[in-house]
Parts: sequence; C-alpha cells; structure tokens
Amino acid sequence: MIASLMMYQRPQLAGAHDRFWALIRTELAATGIDAPDHLSQDADEFSVWKSPDLVLSQTCGMPYRLWLHDQVGLVGTPDYGLKDCPPGFYRSALVVRATDARTELTAFKDATFAFNEAFSQSGFAAPYHHTGAIGSWFQNRVRTGAHLLSAKAVAEGRADIAALDAVTWRNIERYGDIAQDLRVLDWTVPTPGLPLITAARQDAGLIYGAVRRAIDALSVQDAADLGMRGIVAIPKQAYLAVPNPPRGDQS
Repeated sequence: MIASLMMYQRPQLAGAHDRFWALIRTELAATGIDAPDHLSQDADEFSVWKSPDLVLSQTCGMPYRLWLHDQVGLVGTPDYGLKDCPPGFYRSALVVRATDARTELTAFKDATFAFNEAFSQSGFAAPYHHTGAIGSWFQNRVRTGAHLLSAKAVAEGRADIAALDAVTWRNIERYGDIAQDLRVLDWTVPTPGLPLITAARQDAGLIYGAVRRAIDALSVQDAADLGMRGIVAIPKQAYLAVPNPPRGDQS
C-alpha cells in the first residue's frame, strides 16, 4: 500500500499533512479500506500515481488527462477556496520581479520563462494558452523542476517570468522569504484543480466519502494552514476537455 499528498508539501505543512492523513486513514478503516500508516511524501510521483497498490494521492490535471485517466480512479478534487475560481478550480499567477518595470504581458515576449515541468497544467499548459491569445508564447524557457524553484529563478534574476498555481503562490506569500521580491503580473483562466486519485481496483466513491469526512474533522488551524474548504466531484470529462500545448512546444 502507498499514499502520498506531496503536491503542496513544504516543511511548514508537514505536520498538518500528517494529521490530515491520520484522519483519512481512520475514515478509510471504518469503511474496510486498508491504508499505510504514513504518507510517502518523498517517493517518485509517477511510481506513486501508477502503483497498483495506490490508496490515495494527488496529481496534476495534465498528467491525469495525458497518462493516468484510464489507469486510475478519480476520487475528487479538494476545494482550496481560491479567489475568482469555482469550487475545486484553480488558476496560475504569472509572477515577475517586483522591480521589473514592465506592466503588460506583451512586453515579456522575449523574456526568459521559468517552468517546473512541461507536463504541469499550472506551470506550463495554462500559461501556454494564456499567452497564445496574444501571440507571445515564450521562446526562451528554462525548466526548474518545481514551482518554488521557478519563483526563485525569477526572484534571483535567472528568469523573468514564471507561472505558479494559486495555492503555491498563496503559500509563498505566507511562508516564503522571496514573496517580497515578486509581484503578480496576470492570472490565467481557472481550470479544474489537482485531483485526488486511487488505484483502479479501489472504490473511489468510498474514498471520496472518507476524505470529505476527514476534511470536516480537521482542526481550525490545520484547515487554515492547508487551505482546504472541502472536496468537489469534478467530472472526468472536465479534465479531459482542457487543451494541451502542441507536442513540439512541450519542452
């Protein structure tokens, strides 16, 4: 058995994630579903997502629609109560250095764009389609491997602009020492948020109920720290309907 909630993990939230998992595990046990004692937060993400022993994990919308949707069960989507987003949806903040004098996205056409991974909905696909509307997709790009590293690349001058999902940006504002070095230039259109998944053999409906009850049982402090308001049943087709960048631009 394996479980992971690594997508928004950071040192300040490790305890809250562990307590959240303990609540989920208790609820799963009450429905007869076995679960591991601890989260595998440092495990390779794809080995977790594709494991036949997966109990619960959180993935990104783009890997889900590209590779996972026909191999895993869709449990539901956490609602993080994000401004200007429907429940369970999120969007990306296009961040630049606070000292950068440019105020329009078109002025960044020749800028260096930092992105976490080419299979990231919030870090790559969302900004691709957002900038495509004005014909200015970035030709100069650098892959960083993580949203926080993209933010640091911009803050430190190794890149000029990056796209960070709204939950990550909220956590950087709350916990990061680089928030004061950045500002939001623009926001992308909301899309379905990061879904919770389980192995295809598991009962996704029972797990949905267990997660919902666990969220309801979170302490006030843990709920605030994790930013969770609930869980939403966003249909599979809503994820599959989100467009992908052309394959040649995914690098």
